[in-house]
This record gives sequence, C-alpha cells and structure tokens, in this order.
Amino acid sequence: MIVIDVERLYRGGTAKLEAVDGYLKEAVQAAGNGNDVTLTGRGPVWLYLMVAHALHGKARKLVYNSPVTGDVVIFDHNPF
Repeated sequence: MIVIDVERLYRGGTAKLEAVDGYLKEAVQAAGNGNDVTLTGRGPVWLYLMVAHALHGKARKLVYNSPVTGDVVIFDHNPF
C-alpha cells in the first residue's frame, strides 16, 4: 500500500491552483502503476479530487483515510 499525504504535495502552507501540475506529477510518481494507494492528510477538497482523477487508470485501488471517516474506498479495480 502506497500512502500519499496530500499536505506534503504542497509542503504545508497554502495549496496553489497554479501549482497543481507539479502536485499531480508528484502524486502520480509516488503512486506508481497498479498499486493500492491511500490518500490522507490535510488538503483542499479540489486537490483531493484532482489527485483522485489523476490516479484513476494508474492505481489499482484508491482509498481516502481520515481520523473521522477511517478508510473510504474511492475506486477498486482489483479483479479479485
């Protein structure tokens, strides 16, 4: 399982929409291909949505995790 802390993509502070291409590139690189990936950490909803979209077709399974919700499966393309 690959864990991506969304806050680390923009290194704390404030996420900037104009820097989103770099955030997405880093997330896709960290996720690799065909892996199970969990997104966690503080971050704006728009960034979570864009990362999830970028990982569709790359990750086998994508999970969101927070202390409030626990694990929430976003998609799962595992054939088993």
